[in-house]
Amino acid sequence: MSLLLPDTDATTALGRRLATLLRAGDLVLLTGGLGAGKTTLTRGLGAGLGVRGAVTSPTFVIARVHPSLVGGPELVHVDAYRLGGAAELDDLDLDSELDEAVTVVEWGAGLVEGLADDRLEITLTADPATEARTLEVVGVGDRWAGVDVEAHLRDEGSDR
Repeated sequence: MSLLLPDTDATTALGRRLATLLRAGDLVLLTGGLGAGKTTLTRGLGAGLGVRGAVTSPTFVIARVHPSLVGGPELVHVDAYRLGGAAELDDLDLDSELDEAVTVVEWGAGLVEGLADDRLEITLTADPATEARTLEVVGVGDRWAGVDVEAHLRDEGSDR
């Protein structure tokens, strides 16, 4: 499925809607160039999940954990851009927290697919002339087989 997001507010709002589908154990893989909206989408996820702390790019710290303020799963936000490969990803020990958290990995394509059989793969593409982005999402595995992600994300009335 593909959605056009006209600006950063729409990207954040879509993240909030997506959060209502997510549960502990979910892995979300975000792909896109610099400025494509990966962290903006994750900021919306954090707001929708009701987590503590400002969701900002974890580029230099590699990973941030945002505990839930509402009794839901924590958000583990990872930026794999600076990782040198699978061994450095393994050093983060993400698989030990995977079952208890919603884990979002930016720049993780080719690195994190082995963490879980089930995941959402989201690609964001920015239009350099505007703030618009195109979002493509694919559900992988049994977890997403019966979930109509497209209908849920298109339903703007499902924002929290």
